[in-house]
Amino acid sequence: MLNRLKPYIMLAPVTLMVLGIFAMGLVIGFFQSLGYFPVVGLKDFTLKYYFEVLRDSSFLSSLKFSLYTSLISSILAVVIGVLLAYSILRSKHRKSIEEIIYKLPIIIPHSIAALLVYNILAQSGVLARILYLLGFIVEQNQFPSLIFDRGGIGIIVTYIWKEVPFIAMVVYTVLSNISDKLSDAALNLGANRRQVFWRILLPLIMPSILSSYIIIFAFSFGAFEVPYLLGPTSPKTLPVKAYIEYTNPDLTHRPYTMVINMILTFYSIILVWLYSKTFKLISKFKS
Repeated sequence: MLNRLKPYIMLAPVTLMVLGIFAMGLVIGFFQSLGYFPVVGLKDFTLKYYFEVLRDSSFLSSLKFSLYTSLISSILAVVIGVLLAYSILRSKHRKSIEEIIYKLPIIIPHSIAALLVYNILAQSGVLARILYLLGFIVEQNQFPSLIFDRGGIGIIVTYIWKEVPFIAMVVYTVLSNISDKLSDAALNLGANRRQVFWRILLPLIMPSILSSYIIIFAFSFGAFEVPYLLGPTSPKTLPVKAYIEYTNPDLTHRPYTMVINMILTFYSIILVWLYSKTFKLISKFKS
């Protein structure tokens, strides 16, 4: 019993410290979102800040923009990642392809990835210069604005480039552990490769796809650096809007910031709950 508890006992001081800091920050933020901030004279608990934020048009625009960029990038990343995983499974040069996928996007921080996308997609970037040299455009303004645009193209491209390898490797791991006998039996019974993928392989890997989708959606929804570097002036994503509100010199404005943070926390809790349900589904499936 002592040997079993020893790892947990050794990790307890660090775990308690981390959880204590996180819990304390969460509690303080929750109290401030309710209007309790004695430092600046706010001592009454109230829900008015929640009502004002939820009725604010700029907040609703930020929420829609965050959901839009997260949904589009996550869905495209899942589709491309699954197809890439299947192509790796079918490839004769799996190892070299896997190494390229792992080493390029995954190890690069999101802030560096945002700068790379900026240098490629900006109107003065690499792609625009190539099109200019090829004669497709004659002026810089003829290249479409893909950065700082209200469509969030730069943000979406960055997330896709970072998330596709993650999806591909998770799905590939599951695909590689599926017995080839299932596919061989279907092929012997007259099915083609497309039918094997859609009717046999895809249902088997769907739990892993769902769990991976939840992970990348949760990250992109709450990420700060990419939309801060590549996002438009308006609307902002929720993390960027929360940062702007937090830097307001008027400290009586702080409860509005904490309301946005609490909403982000609420969404995160829901996504964690969905992930746990999906993980249980995967465990039941494996058993």
